[in-house]
Amino acid sequence: MRDFFRRFLSKLLRRDQKLKIGLYGHPNSGKTTLANTMSQDWLGKPLGLISNIPHETRAVYRQEKVSITQDGYELDFDIIDTPGIATKVDYKNFLEFGLTEEEAKNRAKEATKGIIEAIKWLDDVTGVLLVMDATQDPLTQANITIIGNLEARKIPFIIVANKTDLPESSSEKISSVFPQHTVVPISALQGENTGELYMSMIKKFK
Repeated sequence: MRDFFRRFLSKLLRRDQKLKIGLYGHPNSGKTTLANTMSQDWLGKPLGLISNIPHETRAVYRQEKVSITQDGYELDFDIIDTPGIATKVDYKNFLEFGLTEEEAKNRAKEATKGIIEAIKWLDDVTGVLLVMDATQDPLTQANITIIGNLEARKIPFIIVANKTDLPESSSEKISSVFPQHTVVPISALQGENTGELYMSMIKKFK
């Protein structure tokens, strides 16, 4: 694994600008789990908390100024975990998780603000990992909206088909819906196939 990261760094060192990887996708698609896996691989510590409650990440989490020295050069990069993107946030959905009505309404307001913040961050990211739950239908308004924004801004991105450890997952369906884009199947929770994801990042973001 250490040799892989040396190759990864040697590619990235050719860049003049700071590498900022934004993680986008639906709530509970596994963005924070993936961010934690990446942070653990590169820094030896996780980035944020994970939860089964949708919109648990309600603000951008940024691990910045990660400094790695290679052959006398220093590479700085940021990992940016964003709130889940949804076209509608209904406070009633939070009631199912034991929240009071007041707590649910506050959570919905925070989630809406988080979505706005995540979209604004598109102006500052170098590349995007669009995380999709491979157990769900990928053809959603939120996914289409995110991809449209990325294409309009000409931001390179990779679709991450997450949760392949679950029997009902189908990364092939995601590939068939978005055949023109790079799709990498992984299990962020189990750390499966992350090597292929990192190599795809080198090819896409170098």
